Amino acid sequence: MQRRRLIFVLILVFSLLLIMNGCKKKEAGPKTPPPAPAVSEQPSTGWTPEKQTEQLKVETTADYYNKQGVLKRIHFETNKWAILPEAREILKKNAEWIMAHPEFKLIIEGHCDERNTEAYNLALGERRANSAKEFLVGLGVPASKIQTVSYGENKPLCTDHNEECWQQNRRAEFLLTE
Repeated sequence: MQRRRLIFVLILVFSLLLIMNGCKKKEAGPKTPPPAPAVSEQPSTGWTPEKQTEQLKVETTADYYNKQGVLKRIHFETNKWAILPEAREILKKNAEWIMAHPEFKLIIEGHCDERNTEAYNLALGERRANSAKEFLVGLGVPASKIQTVSYGENKPLCTDHNEECWQQNRRAEFLLTE
């Protein structure tokens, strides 16, 4: 739906630019006759190539899709890396999108809340990223297209010190790459 809306807006902008360009006033100046057309040595067939119009370029980069949030993050329970039932549904949708766009690779980031040691959280983040990877591979996403990384507690979404905030930080993020 967003893609159709984007294409519609781009076509509308392009059309307005064409209309505005055609409505520019010509500068007044000395009137000189137009130059004579060049004479071709080949006999004319009556056919002339039409001027090619520029095609609208619809952005389809990994960065664009990452900003659009096409792949959704999943969350985990405290000190666990098991995929929760609600996360399974998100991963199924993510897998469908990834398989429909084979031109991209995927980085899965494992994240933790601030509790526990840094070493523990880095290891837990790695387990979370690998757990998400295994689930996606089980759904048909090629393992060769997936890279995992753990940030432990180093990139929190929320910096408050309460359970609601910690829940947001116990997650796996999915980023597309070229």
